[in-house]
Amino acid sequence: MQEPDKIYNTAVEATLEVIGGKWKPVILFHLTFGKKRNGELKRLIPTLTQKVLTQQLGELVDAGIVFRISYNQVPPKVEYELTDYGWSLKDILHLMCRWGDTHIEKVYGDRGRVLFQPPRSDV
Repeated sequence: MQEPDKIYNTAVEATLEVIGGKWKPVILFHLTFGKKRNGELKRLIPTLTQKVLTQQLGELVDAGIVFRISYNQVPPKVEYELTDYGWSLKDILHLMCRWGDTHIEKVYGDRGRVLFQPPRSDV
C-alpha cells in the first residue's frame, strides 16, 4: 500500500519530523565529533535513559541519518556514526549550540554553565 501524500506547512516541520525531540539533536551533535559507542553517548548525556537512547538511535538509523556499525567480536562492539546525509546537519547543530551558549549567557549569566566542551578543532 502506498503512503498518502505528506503536506507540510513549512520545511521546518519535515526537519523536526526526522531530528525533533529533546534528545535526537543532542545525540547528533555529539556524533559530529566522531564515532561513539553506546556507553560513550550515555556518559556524554547522563540524564538520558538507556531505553530512550536505544530508541532514538534506532529511529536515526531508520531515517538514514546515523549508521550502526556492528563488529563481529566477543564481547560485542557497536559504534554509531553519521552517514553522509547525517553530516549535512553538522552546521545547523553547531549553530544551535552557539545560539544556546548565547541564550545561557543572556538568561542565566554567571549562574548558567555548559558542562560539555567540544574537542578543539585547532589541535
